[in-house]
Amino acid sequence: MASMTLLATSLVFEVQRCEPELVALAKPTPHEFKQLSDVDDLLREQDPFIMLCCYDVSMEGGDPVKIIRKALAQTLVFYYPLAGRLSEGTDAKFTVECTGEGVMFIEADVDVTMEEFAIGGAPHPLTSDQGVMSIEVDNDVTLEKFGDALHPPFPCEEELLYEVPDSGGLLNCPLLLIQVTWLSCGGFIFAMRFNHVMIDGTGLVQFLNAMSKMARGARAPSIPPVWQRELLNARNPPKVTFTHHEFDELDETKTASPPPITWLATLSSLAQTK
Repeated sequence: MASMTLLATSLVFEVQRCEPELVALAKPTPHEFKQLSDVDDLLREQDPFIMLCCYDVSMEGGDPVKIIRKALAQTLVFYYPLAGRLSEGTDAKFTVECTGEGVMFIEADVDVTMEEFAIGGAPHPLTSDQGVMSIEVDNDVTLEKFGDALHPPFPCEEELLYEVPDSGGLLNCPLLLIQVTWLSCGGFIFAMRFNHVMIDGTGLVQFLNAMSKMARGARAPSIPPVWQRELLNARNPPKVTFTHHEFDELDETKTASPPPITWLATLSSLAQTK
């Protein structure tokens, strides 16, 4: 897969955005509270994730934004805690309330081509078949060839991932924000901001893979998510329920000692070694 260098400072453009909307779940889900683990509680931050998708003739007649929005609503049925909101308890630990309010979604348009993001005359950065997401519409038009993910610091991040007012906090804010930006060449940019308390890099890839399968007609993710994160919490107070003998202290007087080593030293002259 070809690498891609981006114009972080010289590329200037204006984005036309639709009004941000909340994408709700395709079906009703339980309204409940779910505990998070001590591990989840460590990284209290919002992280960005941006990917590029070049135009392909197989996209003709398809609507990627409509497909992504529909697949998102279907996938959230299985990942319904992501459509909820975080709250903080008296012990300062986060809990997710599965309210089903949805995740933030933005459709945008920009008069920039995919090639304007690349410099140096390198091969087209998005021609690999090793895509991360494949989306199929009703008439068998397939959107493939998702390219490399960009890495921080992201060029033009403010344009590609709009900071919806009052949405960037950790508590009582959408846990996911997605912006799909159309390019003038027919490609588009898929950008996401995710709450790291709720999902990490591995979980994000699993979520996107599930989303792509739902877009191709699957009724459920091939790997169902597990939400029993409280199993990773430490007991308060700590309680030992199993004896780990490998950590027992050893009595030095009863341990076997290796036999003493006898050293034999000899002297020889250089003349003897010739």
